[in-house]
Amino acid sequence: MFANLKISEIAPNPDQPRKFFDGAQQEELTASIKENGLLQPVVVRPVEGAKVPYMLIAGERRWRSCTAAGLEVIPAKVIEDASEETAYVLSIAENVNRSDMTIMEEAGAYADLKAAGWTPAKIAKQFGKTETHITWRLGLLTLRPEVAEMVDKGDIKNNLAWHIAQLNPANQMVAAMRYVRGDFDTEAEAQHFANGLKMMEQQTSLTGEKTPTAEEEETRKKAKAQAKDSLGKAEDVLIPLFEELGAKKPEDLAVILGNDLDRYVRAVGKIYSQVQQVRNLLSKAQGIQRAMQADFNKAAVEVQQEAAEQKTAKAQGEAEPEATAKAPAEPAEKKTTAKPAAPRTKAAATAKAPARRASARKQATPATAAPRKGAAATSK
Repeated sequence: MFANLKISEIAPNPDQPRKFFDGAQQEELTASIKENGLLQPVVVRPVEGAKVPYMLIAGERRWRSCTAAGLEVIPAKVIEDASEETAYVLSIAENVNRSDMTIMEEAGAYADLKAAGWTPAKIAKQFGKTETHITWRLGLLTLRPEVAEMVDKGDIKNNLAWHIAQLNPANQMVAAMRYVRGDFDTEAEAQHFANGLKMMEQQTSLTGEKTPTAEEEETRKKAKAQAKDSLGKAEDVLIPLFEELGAKKPEDLAVILGNDLDRYVRAVGKIYSQVQQVRNLLSKAQGIQRAMQADFNKAAVEVQQEAAEQKTAKAQGEAEPEATAKAPAEPAEKKTTAKPAAPRTKAAATAKAPARRASARKQATPATAAPRKGAAATSK
């Protein structure tokens, strides 16, 4: 049913899936409501026993603008007997296709439904999405907060975000920062780099786990030389050829090629298709190579840190004996104090070990002074 309700009788839903409201768009809506009133009612449900009798299901943005516009009463559609889950589903349905709902808000909404027992297939059917769309959105929830914020701001595209989300938190930051600072010419290159990092995480052998035999090494050298030769020929022959053809006018080519024109169109089409495949293959190889380099640099830093720690520990170890050597000579005193009965000797031995270590760090302490007086008295 529809009713005119006081704004003070309506409370926003604390579980609203949408958390971000654009300030400029909100001001525009407020100005429109001041001029024309609220054209689309908000949707609410009654809440028994609450301080505020109605809770929003849909229309929080409109409700906010009505409040800012100073309206006291607004039109509302009241849905009776709506459970919390039903209300949540309706609030998602209102926002999920809006451009101003962030991708991470959408992912969080789907995650809440999944936690309530919904399958990705059921979620997809409910909101008119594909199951793949839902699965990919859910996959974004493993992003660390800093990267998720970059995604929400639009600094990182949705597809790339999913590839980054498959990485551990440290590598997520590596891939995200390198993309944002412009290390890649295309989004595909960034995806291939992220996939390369994932291969490194899975400890996939990229270079071979064992040293190659002489025969394997020779085979690799031949393959490398052949690949370089083939790509070199393509670079020397095809690029000048296409540059020459590209400089001509269509009407000239129509006359020059004549009846062979159809054949050459098909041939160039096949070349283009093969070039695209090879370009994609080389881009993937480039991503793996970059990931290997990033992993190598990380390992090098760890080795340097470990070496520095070992050097520090060694320096401290050498300083300790040197300080001990400067300590006052104790053997003569031990000989003097060894004469009393066995019980006293045991106690003295127990007390003197820490005393010597203390004297190695400090010149003299009350703890070391007392035994020396005792030793002097015994010698007298």
